[in-house]
Amino acid sequence: MIMLHFYDHPGPTDAPPLIIAHGLYGSGKNWGAIARKLSEARRVVAVDMRNHGDSAWTETHHYTDLGADLVEVAEHIGGPIDLLGHSMGGKSSMIAALTRPDLIRKLIVADIAPVNYSHTQMMYIDAMRSIDLTGIDRRSQAEAALRAVIDDPVLPSFFTQSLDLKAGRWKLNLDTLAREMPNLLSFPEVSGQFDGPALFLTGANSTYVLPEHRARIKELFPNAKFAKIPGAGHWLHAEKPAEFEAAVRHFLAA
Repeated sequence: MIMLHFYDHPGPTDAPPLIIAHGLYGSGKNWGAIARKLSEARRVVAVDMRNHGDSAWTETHHYTDLGADLVEVAEHIGGPIDLLGHSMGGKSSMIAALTRPDLIRKLIVADIAPVNYSHTQMMYIDAMRSIDLTGIDRRSQAEAALRAVIDDPVLPSFFTQSLDLKAGRWKLNLDTLAREMPNLLSFPEVSGQFDGPALFLTGANSTYVLPEHRARIKELFPNAKFAKIPGAGHWLHAEKPAEFEAAVRHFLAA
């Protein structure tokens, strides 16, 4: 039984379907606008990763499991498929491509590398946990409360998209994500290669994919190409959606 909830955007069937895997604290719904535009050329399926959105909650959150989840969706849809993942979803997509290269035609990795990172995302879990959701019936109220503890123009609005106002709870398994933070920041030891076309698309202002990461990327993805979106940071698809969509469309059509 498939454990991931997904948003299906039907499109022409003469091109492989595209699966989109979101990043940490995101959801498939966040990608609705981009998915709808890309579905002009193909079917697009935007998933809720485990412990996010309307997908199953689990006790673990390892990239080997996240990659296997995406493989299950690809098998359910019927390959070969194209795969796009941002951040956590990018690492999950890399694992899927490395373990089942037969299922995947092209891979797009948005602003992440197959390496271990030393920064943490725990402060955002702490911020979400600190909000008393009792009596909050509008997203704007939760957003204002988050702005008091998060100094970022974009993230409070982004986080509240994962708020179930009716149930008064986050659609994020914050307990598992907090416990698994070391795994989220790492990348599994893997062997093998994905020899298909791969695009590592980054924000020009982001520091997530550095020149010193390229050797490891090329070991695992020998046909990798690199591109940057000017004026964008880590959340490149949200900051520069038109440029991001154009880059993805061009790579998939090439």
